[in-house]
Amino acid sequence: MSQNVKEFNESNFKNEVLDSSIPVLVDFWAEWCGPCKLLLPTIDEIADNYLHQVSVGKVNVDNNSSLAMNYGIRGIPNLLIFKNGEVQKQIVGNVSKVEISEALDELI
Repeated sequence: MSQNVKEFNESNFKNEVLDSSIPVLVDFWAEWCGPCKLLLPTIDEIADNYLHQVSVGKVNVDNNSSLAMNYGIRGIPNLLIFKNGEVQKQIVGNVSKVEISEALDELI
């Protein structure tokens, strides 16, 4: 995992995501999820390419089930893009780097 990808959880989510001064890409995932593992290199690239423009992190849904429930996460991988504490965009599934980049570019 890229050193630029953070680990979000129930204790740091408000500070790291909701109170962030820049947009935040949150990847809801699980260890057992095959498509989540396939998406991992793409998330790493996004984190490296958008350093200082977008904060990128992951939420393990097995360890943070209340966060997943709060945001209606039913399928994973599930990407939420936050800006000013609000969800601006949701992308579900193993999607391309281009699709994620286009969504982020609209918000920065």
